[in-house]
Amino acid sequence: MDGDTLYSIGELAKRTGLTVKTVRFYSDRGIVVPAGRSPAGYRLYSIDAVARLDLVRTLRELGLGLPAIRRVVERELSLPEVAAAHAEALAVQIRVLGLRRAVLTAVAERGSTPEETELMHRLAQLSEEERRRLIGDFLDAAFDGLDAAPAFAGVMRSMTPELPDNPEAEQVQAWVELAEMSMDPDFRAVVRRMAEDQAAEEVRSDTMGPRRDIAASLRDQVGPALAAGIDPASPQADPIVAAFTAHYAHLLGRPDDIELRRRLATRLESVNDPRRERYFQLLAVVNGWSAPESLAPVFDWSVQALRARTQQ
Repeated sequence: MDGDTLYSIGELAKRTGLTVKTVRFYSDRGIVVPAGRSPAGYRLYSIDAVARLDLVRTLRELGLGLPAIRRVVERELSLPEVAAAHAEALAVQIRVLGLRRAVLTAVAERGSTPEETELMHRLAQLSEEERRRLIGDFLDAAFDGLDAAPAFAGVMRSMTPELPDNPEAEQVQAWVELAEMSMDPDFRAVVRRMAEDQAAEEVRSDTMGPRRDIAASLRDQVGPALAAGIDPASPQADPIVAAFTAHYAHLLGRPDDIELRRRLATRLESVNDPRRERYFQLLAVVNGWSAPESLAPVFDWSVQALRARTQQ
């Protein structure tokens, strides 16, 4: 019967489609064990060796190493356990390859220098924990220790990038630029100054309940003026300016006078820093959000209107 037949290494190689050298290699390492010896002392194998070698070949094609294969064939590990572990390892490899592909595509599109390419690769390869730490340091530098810190919890969450496991090239490129910005001391100082101004407004405000963001108020009030082509220095702009300065005065509990309007103009110039808008544009790309609306035209119009009415 076939189950009683013993095979030489050469016969075993023919039955399994492996080379004699490969069968001898697995035999030398104890993955297939001879069932006996020929009168001349050659190793002989049972039909079980055929089944083992078929399994070994399959596992090798899947990328498993010899230690894992030995444990499977010796039944120290079940095949489902090994398959699950290997699938997880492959998922990590796929993610790494995806990042490398995204970096190379971004480099090709960006035309980076070798130094920029190295930085891009290093930043893209950061683990999720390392990315969170980098952005966390930036946000802590901007918001930590301010009196209105609880009010900034949502702001900090909304400013946190979440690079997906399989990012597109544009997401990698956006993440790298955003990471570079977050490490820039000048940009950190700009964001800190904005946060301090907002915290001061929170503290001085005598309003109860949620306070309406000054940017949202300006967008609603100034947007129609922009669409209508109203000159910010013209008399037609007077009621619009009066409306948003009255709102700001109410927030601070102060009179709507020249000093307050100068303060608001300076505040809006700070908020209108193009790097702030760029940060949120990049954030939207990384997180897969819709592109944010640009408020630069609103801020520009408002500052011009305020400066025209506070000159002496």
